Amino acid sequence: MSDSAARDRDAVETESAFSHPAVAPDATAAYGDHPDQVIDFYAPRDGRAGAPVVVLLHGGAWRAPYDRQHVSPFADFLARRGFAVANVEYRRGSEIPQQRGSGPVAGRWPETFDDVAAAMDALPALLARQLPEADARRIVVTGHSAGGHLALWAAARHVLPEGSPWRLPAAPPLRGVVALAPIADFTTAVELDVCSGAVGQLLGTEEDFAVRSPYADPAALLPTGIATALVQGRTDLTVPQAVAEAFVDAAAKAGETVGLTLLEDVGHFPLIDPVADACAVVAEEIAQLAW
Repeated sequence: MSDSAARDRDAVETESAFSHPAVAPDATAAYGDHPDQVIDFYAPRDGRAGAPVVVLLHGGAWRAPYDRQHVSPFADFLARRGFAVANVEYRRGSEIPQQRGSGPVAGRWPETFDDVAAAMDALPALLARQLPEADARRIVVTGHSAGGHLALWAAARHVLPEGSPWRLPAAPPLRGVVALAPIADFTTAVELDVCSGAVGQLLGTEEDFAVRSPYADPAALLPTGIATALVQGRTDLTVPQAVAEAFVDAAAKAGETVGLTLLEDVGHFPLIDPVADACAVVAEEIAQLAW
């Protein structure tokens, strides 16, 4: 496929994914005092009891213009597949131009990570209150793009360096992780300038990057011992296939097998687009870990 054809396809896929109206949750609960520290809950649409829980972390390069609303149709899609869904919001980069760039800065350090850790820690109690019919013993974390990075990171907190405020004493009680086109290997993402320098903006200056990367890069937090699968479109122009492959290779070198499902003629956004065949593949990958 020519570059122009690939860009045309990407534009069509992006338009489709963002064409769906936001779907209101069944309940919303706060896990902190900041307005972005909230989780939207979607009950399984078939009313089943004992449904497994999907924790959903949205993408958008950790930047403020992209919030959880754009994945609410995907959350509803999963709820229609019989899952209970927790759609997590978290603090992202400011919309005010900063000295590190002319546009929105990617992420906040340490607030973005503070929020994901706090949301995961608060989830059992919030589920008991908001979706008591869900089975909190069967949790799968998923996320798209930058949210895929956060999903992998959330499952790796027990292998964070000693002294990290986010470190857990033992592995989190998860059935697994399904990361969708994740920014999973920071070295490769920086080399490819994924999302216009987003990784560098997330971690800060070059000096900060060296210090913070061991606490934030999923490829540096291996092995986790938690079942992990990646789903990646081969024609993804936003987070190229090479990023996922670098993470899988890093896992193998650490003695861990990570599943990688590569989808032909699929770009970045069909993975969260309810009308795309790729979205059904994602739901199946989640189901294989959840049930």
